[in-house]
Amino acid sequence: MEIARTPSLADPSQANSAIAAKDKLDTDYQSFLKLLIAQVSNQDPLEPMDSTTFVSQLAQLTQVEQSIVTNSNLEKIDQRLVNVEALSDVQLIGRDVTVPTDRIELRDGTADLTYALSGDAQAVTITIKALDGTVVRELTGQPGASGVPHQVTWDGRDTGGLPVPDSIFQVSVMATNAAGAPVGYETTATSQVQELTFRDGYPLLVLRNGAEAYSGSVTSVR
Repeated sequence: MEIARTPSLADPSQANSAIAAKDKLDTDYQSFLKLLIAQVSNQDPLEPMDSTTFVSQLAQLTQVEQSIVTNSNLEKIDQRLVNVEALSDVQLIGRDVTVPTDRIELRDGTADLTYALSGDAQAVTITIKALDGTVVRELTGQPGASGVPHQVTWDGRDTGGLPVPDSIFQVSVMATNAAGAPVGYETTATSQVQELTFRDGYPLLVLRNGAEAYSGSVTSVR
């Protein structure tokens, strides 16, 4: 399934970073103490060691420990914000949302999608495929202006003009500029939220068109 991604409240891969850092600091601290005890025990009584270096190192370890504690507290706050976001996302179940996706729904014989180009294009063709990769229809001669969204409605007919049963399809855009170079694009479509699931502890919207999206990627709600 495609996932429409967006910057979220926190990065799931960093959720336990403070715990790992704290464990490493504990190991380093114990090693430091063992080294300090060994050196003090074996020092020359006639030429005692300068304690300034050890005091400085101990202060540095203390500063690192304080930073780790601060990060741990921030991670806890971050997780609470994620829980609040999840409660808010529950309200989207049953609503139609628009998200970046390459999947469209053919319902009652029509399907809508929107595309935006990263630059002006001279030729734009939209290809509609079944989920198994079979090309169902190509829509040529589409608008090529950049900086504005272009809404396209597919009439639900295949290349031969025959009606296609309602289903889920994939879309792609082939856009080229005057020099024949490809132009980047993004497609968005609207579908109903059917479920709220969690991945790595973070809420994820499951849509009727088979796509998944974080709520932060939603551009409109109906």
